[in-house]
Amino acid sequence: MVLLSLGELPLSRLAKSCLICAMSLSLPWFIGLRYIRSKRRNGFIAFVSVFAFLGMMLGVFALIVVLSVMNGFDHELKSRILKVVPHGYITTRSPLQDWPKLRSQVASGSGVQGSAPYIEGKGLASYGGAVRGVEIQGISPEHEAEVSAIAQNMLVGELGYLQPGDYGLVLGSLLARRLGVTTGDKVSVTLPVMSITPAGVFPRSKRFTLVGVFEVGAQVDQSLALIHLADAQTLFRLPNQVHGLRVQFDDLYTAPAQLSTLLATLGNDYVGKDWSQTQGSLFQAVKMEKTVVGIMLGVIIAIAAFNIVTSLIMMVAEKRSDIAVLRTLGMTRHDIIRVFMVQGTAMGLVGVLVGSVCGIFVAHYMSAIMGFVERVMGFQVFDQNVYFVSYLPSVWKWQDSAWTCALAALVSFLATIYPAYRAASIEPAEALRYDS
Repeated sequence: MVLLSLGELPLSRLAKSCLICAMSLSLPWFIGLRYIRSKRRNGFIAFVSVFAFLGMMLGVFALIVVLSVMNGFDHELKSRILKVVPHGYITTRSPLQDWPKLRSQVASGSGVQGSAPYIEGKGLASYGGAVRGVEIQGISPEHEAEVSAIAQNMLVGELGYLQPGDYGLVLGSLLARRLGVTTGDKVSVTLPVMSITPAGVFPRSKRFTLVGVFEVGAQVDQSLALIHLADAQTLFRLPNQVHGLRVQFDDLYTAPAQLSTLLATLGNDYVGKDWSQTQGSLFQAVKMEKTVVGIMLGVIIAIAAFNIVTSLIMMVAEKRSDIAVLRTLGMTRHDIIRVFMVQGTAMGLVGVLVGSVCGIFVAHYMSAIMGFVERVMGFQVFDQNVYFVSYLPSVWKWQDSAWTCALAALVSFLATIYPAYRAASIEPAEALRYDS
């Protein structure tokens, strides 16, 4: 009737054709959106529709929040570990002799912030009856601040207390706690190297005095022991030699490329490795965990899509007579398909919109929300005596949210295809005959 009344309007033939085309395109949209708000004769259809909406909303919400938390842990690990782990190492195939000359050459490299010599090895630290495996590093306290933030994270003492010949020792906080030592205590450090003496063969060992304790909130707190470079040369029997230089660059993420460029200028005698090689397995594990968790939580979106399929199929069964009437009034099969695709997709998109808004809000304020919950409940979720990260970090990235919303919208659209074609296959005469 609306289309017939267009002939009475004083419009040109082209204008009438455009108006008819626009109305034919907008009519499926109008009916599809109207079906979302229409009352159902069967209450179970409304129940399933609500569950489809809630499932899509919760799926998008959970994915955004969890991915933000995984980003937060990745950021915390990188910021904490790389405060004490240099961006790069430069070594030679044999112990380095003239390291001050090499250090001056490295200082002229592009993007280099600083460098420091080091000697490293494995050993056992023992005090009383406690024994712990440690990573021993010989450092130069005056140069260490250029490549590490340990000097700014000392709980007790200072790196400057490490003096050549005094055999001072600086331990991580968890390592010192597990050994049960305090400043002034004598800690025995044993190397996995045998020394031949007149009394027999014994592992090489030396007693050090604890002069400081540091805490950076990373794994090195439970494994790292620092001694002066000169004492390390005596302990490891490297007179006037070091294992190499640790290098810090101005940009963490471009450090691998900058290190390669620097090595090319130094020559073939020098080899190097960057933080992505020394700590790469840890960050790859975090990245893999983020991917796996994202896939598992994506199942929630798939379940919501099945609910959309179920609610649309039931809707098609309920609206058989309406579909038949629309077909007799001139709507084509493609129009009927668009009606139910619009209805199902709109249902999913509303869930995506609500879930993304809630998820982005919670992702931004996750730490504050968890702090409030801990104060109200009276307990701490992450005990700082057990975990390096004692709060729930969250870093929201728009790329993760965009991918999540796009995936959910695509799944919502695909879920409407089968029910829409079911609706379009209904024959008007058959539907009206059995409905009468």
